[in-house]
Amino acid sequence: MAQADLLRPPCHPTCHQRLCTNREWRDGGSWILALAGLPAGQHQLPFLWRLPDQRELGGHHCPLQRQVFKNPSFSMLTMKNDITLLKLASPAKLTARVSPMCLPEATDDFPGGLTCVTTGWGLTDPKAQNTPDKLQQVALPLLTNTQCKTYWGFRIADVMICAGAAGASSCMGDSGGPLVCQQDGAWTLVGIVSWGSSTCSPSAPSVYARVTKLRAWIDQIIAAN
Repeated sequence: MAQADLLRPPCHPTCHQRLCTNREWRDGGSWILALAGLPAGQHQLPFLWRLPDQRELGGHHCPLQRQVFKNPSFSMLTMKNDITLLKLASPAKLTARVSPMCLPEATDDFPGGLTCVTTGWGLTDPKAQNTPDKLQQVALPLLTNTQCKTYWGFRIADVMICAGAAGASSCMGDSGGPLVCQQDGAWTLVGIVSWGSSTCSPSAPSVYARVTKLRAWIDQIIAAN
């Protein structure tokens, strides 16, 4: 199951959606971040939209998207610039179970060793047949890119950030989910689940799109639309 993410202050922990703006109000929560590397058709809502407990869908209405902006620099070969912006036809309805988070500034630093949190609907066992009914979350340490290259070598680029290799991992179905870290008391989107071990090995780091490196593109798209 693909995920998308909502960001907008006030900034709180979220499920897997990210309402996309800066720490000031901008465009009323009408933007969603997703991955560029999703299969055809999976940028469509409500495909991307799920609640923390699938049994609690009663009365929930999915927002409709108006436009899709895929980063033109995305490469399926290298997985660089793995990000898409979705503009909603109307602002998302925030509830106790759908809340925004903050975007980092392009200059923000999130050092290796910092403990962050990722959430997702992906497999909890790579051999499992079904994904969980409830949203899962796990705390993971960030790695420096130098550390991450000891696992993944030349595939790690500066537009990526790694976390894990400490007993837990993102897995198939978590793609597009958030990696969030606390900054100045607010949950801030540091990464977007992109790729990793084909066996979801908890001893190998998962790789995320690095949001600080993509912030200029995000701002450009929002400002122009």
